[in-house]
Amino acid sequence: MTQSQAARSVASEIEHVAACAAPDAKYVIARLEEAGATLLALPNTGYSTRLRTSSLDIVRTALEAYGWGEEVRARPTVPSARKIDEMEQALAWIPLIPLDRYVLRRIVGARSLVSPLTGRHVFPWRRLGVAIGADHKAVQRWHAQGIGLIVAAMNRPGGPAATGR
Repeated sequence: MTQSQAARSVASEIEHVAACAAPDAKYVIARLEEAGATLLALPNTGYSTRLRTSSLDIVRTALEAYGWGEEVRARPTVPSARKIDEMEQALAWIPLIPLDRYVLRRIVGARSLVSPLTGRHVFPWRRLGVAIGADHKAVQRWHAQGIGLIVAAMNRPGGPAATGR
């Protein structure tokens, strides 16, 4: 599955579940993964107030002409303001997991990070298992428990889903 096909399937999943009243686990996972991809697509640094010589077109063209430029790396597009708002909304669901279940919070947060260029998870199940010191199957169960806690909190009367947040 290519990146654009994965993005379309996630978008259709989100639209389908958004039409329903109560969010389920698939919806929460899709939104968290989309939020993780948006987070990783944000630029690492902003613009500086000082003038950089390499920002001038003439200097940059001369550097590239002689092969002094850096290796060109593919970069994701900067997300729109709507995507950033949706990211903040989805990442605000992680604190719905109780504080005493901090391992579940770490697993859900780490698993939500998806590369915006490849669509792959930054932390596969086995790497998460090694980082936590547990079997990857246990990590999968704990992730499902964390997602279940988020869904239960969202579907609770007066929860985030009822207030529209």
